[in-house]
Amino acid sequence: MKKELLEITSQTRALLQDLEVLGLHELLGPVQEVDPRHLPPCPLDVTGIDRGGRVLCRQETLDEIRAELEDCRRCALCKGRKNIVFGVGNPHARVVFVGEAPGREEDERGEPFVGEAGRLLDRILFAMGLSRAEVYICNVEKCRPPQNRDPRPEEIAACEPYLRRQLAAISPQVIVALGRFAVQTLVGDQSPLGRLRGRWHEYQGIALMPTYHPAYLLRNPVGKREVWDDMKQVLKRLRDA
Repeated sequence: MKKELLEITSQTRALLQDLEVLGLHELLGPVQEVDPRHLPPCPLDVTGIDRGGRVLCRQETLDEIRAELEDCRRCALCKGRKNIVFGVGNPHARVVFVGEAPGREEDERGEPFVGEAGRLLDRILFAMGLSRAEVYICNVEKCRPPQNRDPRPEEIAACEPYLRRQLAAISPQVIVALGRFAVQTLVGDQSPLGRLRGRWHEYQGIALMPTYHPAYLLRNPVGKREVWDDMKQVLKRLRDA
C-alpha cells in the first residue's frame, strides 16, 4: 500500500511539473510543498524523493515502530513475557548499543540493560564520556526467552526487521553489537565472537563494532581490556566523523 501511494504521488507531481513546463502553471497555481509531518512513513530502502527532488515520504519514528509492536504475537516468546523491551535513549543518537535479549529484570521493567550487566554497561559508557541519555540501547529480541535461554532462529527472524527499522529511524554513525547472538545476527556471520570482535563490520551501511556482552565480562573480567580496546576504536570513529 505504501509503495502504491508513493508511485501515485510521484506520478502526480511529475504530471504537474510537465504541465508547468508547457506554460500552464498560472492556471494550476504553484505546487504547494507538503508539511513533512503529514507525509506517510517511507518503507525501508525507499528514499522518498521523486525525480524533481521533492520529498514524498518521511522517516518513520521510533514511537510509530513501537506502536506497531504493541501486544506482539509474532513468535512464541509472547506467551511468557511481562513487557516488550523496545529500547531507550536518544532517538538521534550517534551510537547505538544492541544486546541480545531481555533478562528477568528487563522483562519486569520493560527497559533494556537494567540488571547487573546494565550497570556494567553504564560504567563502560561513563569511561567513554557518554551517558544513557546520549546513546540508544536496545536488543535484537524484544521479549525475554524462558529461563534466559539463547534466542532461537525463528525468534530472531521475527524480531530482526523491527531492529532494522529502529536503526534506520535513528540513523546512527556507529552500532556496537554486544554478545554472540547480536553480533552474528547483525554481521551475518556465524564465526566465533572472538574472531569477529575488534574489527569493523557494517550493517545496512552503518559502521558496526562487535564486542563482548557485559554479562560475559561479569563472568570473565579479563575480557574487559579487550572491550575497552574496542570502545577506543568506537570513540576514534565518532571523533573522526
